[in-house]
Amino acid sequence: MRVARDVVIRGGRVIDASQGLDIVGDLYAIDGRVTAIVPAGEPGPEVPADAVTIEAGGAVVSPGFVDLHCHLREPGLEEKETIADGTRAAARGGFTSVCPMANTKPPTDSKAVVEYVLRTARAAGAVRVFPVACVTKGMAGQELVEMGELAEAGVVAFSDDGKPVASARVMRAALEYSKMFGRPIMPHSEDPELAAGGVMNEGPVATRLGLKGWPAVAEEVMIARDIELTALTGGRLHVAHVSTAGGVELVRRAKARGVRVTAEATPHHLALTDEWVAGARWDGRRVEPYDTSTKVSPPLRTEADRRAVLEGLRDGTIDAIATDHAPHSVVDKLCEYDQAAFGISGFETALATLLRLVRNEELDLKLVIEKLTIGPARAFGLEAGTLAVGAPADVVVFGPNLRWTVDPREFASKGKNTPLAGLPVVGKVVATLVGGEVLYSSR
Repeated sequence: MRVARDVVIRGGRVIDASQGLDIVGDLYAIDGRVTAIVPAGEPGPEVPADAVTIEAGGAVVSPGFVDLHCHLREPGLEEKETIADGTRAAARGGFTSVCPMANTKPPTDSKAVVEYVLRTARAAGAVRVFPVACVTKGMAGQELVEMGELAEAGVVAFSDDGKPVASARVMRAALEYSKMFGRPIMPHSEDPELAAGGVMNEGPVATRLGLKGWPAVAEEVMIARDIELTALTGGRLHVAHVSTAGGVELVRRAKARGVRVTAEATPHHLALTDEWVAGARWDGRRVEPYDTSTKVSPPLRTEADRRAVLEGLRDGTIDAIATDHAPHSVVDKLCEYDQAAFGISGFETALATLLRLVRNEELDLKLVIEKLTIGPARAFGLEAGTLAVGAPADVVVFGPNLRWTVDPREFASKGKNTPLAGLPVVGKVVATLVGGEVLYSSR
């Protein structure tokens, strides 16, 4: 059982989007909850003599990051990841609350599996775990799960992630129930016939590489369908990993109409393009093409799509940044591109990826923190993402200027599959606290 601690974090730049806060000061937490944030130089409340003190001069202090979309693989796929390893990796990346997807073995489509995930997370997990359950039994797309029972068991959303709910009838029924149980439906937006066999974005790069393309419209037609079904039912829709300009525009127009829709984008869709499949890298060098670590679902898109997703983040169309952390074993990726599994191991590189966009003046630091904290917390109704007095002392301290080189061998995650391997990056987590307990410290 996690033991709440008393802690003082001194001299950091405290940024909390939930309160519009950006000051240099000290954060106090007693018995695992925030008690005060005091500007530098002003006296703070008395703390116990054995309180933990963290000197944060030159660092940023923010609410712990909230990840609405990740894969912890357990139960059944422990060769890829376990709840213990995955949540340790999350803590190293600054994430204090994570929502694991339901595509495990067996899938998270019953109360028994939900209880297993929660029990294992309490016993072995490093951070808070909020399970996402399937939309349909066995992720087969035919029969809805017992949504009321699963909501009562503690799931925060429903998703057949990795598989689309192809039936509009089934999706309509799911959205009807989402209104009843107050949990969003989070579909995998992919028309299976349009995307069939696609392994990267359809376009000139795929043609040049001789790889089967996955068109943007395969994502967009499903987003459009689900938005209209949400408008019809009054349900709650959360668009996962939006990756195309057209998808962003569909969400933007739906919000303008008052449709109850939220959306997320991943660090890799915000920062990388399909040119990475051909060997492009940030440092200007070219590596060998067909790096299977660049194979993700949905695929890395064009530069125009990337810029559109960034604009969606800036104008509020996209509510959250979610990693879609998808760890795989070596055998899943050490093969031909066509045969490789989809996914990037993203917990431990997410912050550095996003801070590169800040340094390039494509995103603002406070906006990034908002989309990693209170934005996702509000989308799923989680008690997280804030340093307000009385809130759990879930905190991340990170050095925005700390330089390091990505070495997957040093990841806490079992998944070493990252296209950033060997690249120099800037921005690193110094400490992560959950309920006042220091779960990770780079010092």
